[in-house]
Amino acid sequence: MEQHSTRPAQYGPRRDRPARPPRPPRPPLPPQAGRTPGGGVARSARPARPVPRGPAPPPRPAPSPTARRLPNPRLTGLGGGLFCGCVMLALGFLVALLFGMSQTVYGVLFLPVCVLTALWVREGDLLIAPVVVPISFALGLVPVADEGDGGTAGRLMGMVTGLATQAGWLYGGTLIACAIVLGRRVRVIRTANRRAAAARSRART
Repeated sequence: MEQHSTRPAQYGPRRDRPARPPRPPRPPLPPQAGRTPGGGVARSARPARPVPRGPAPPPRPAPSPTARRLPNPRLTGLGGGLFCGCVMLALGFLVALLFGMSQTVYGVLFLPVCVLTALWVREGDLLIAPVVVPISFALGLVPVADEGDGGTAGRLMGMVTGLATQAGWLYGGTLIACAIVLGRRVRVIRTANRRAAAARSRART
């Protein structure tokens, strides 16, 4: 019987071929978009939306030193009436004491009181100023009115005569108060409309 010769298995690299140098390790692959290194799905970070802002209000001009020193009270309707009535009554006694019941001087002093009353009444009671001004004029006319024959009836007739002769000062002071009140009212309405328009523009943006 023929026996086949078997060659022993050779382990290790063959001598006729040179051994290959070991390959360098591969760099790790970059993580895919949308996946975390652990294999999960990463949520894309959304950029924060800018918060809409309205236009910045214009800076208010600083009040002048003269305006800071001037009084700027705000009287209610009752306070304005009391102020005007008390001042005119005091001026009536002062005029009767110094100028001998000169109704012309009293009428001249009535005008600045009308201006102050219309300027110092607060915005919610602007319509009170033209009402209290003529009432205060009649109240302050009591010390200046001519007594006539004397007594209450004579004082009352003197007031009626004084109101008739000094009607020009009365109407002039009342018209001045009405003009100031009207100007302040228009300014209040414009300011309210400007604020409402600014609020609507902010809501749209």
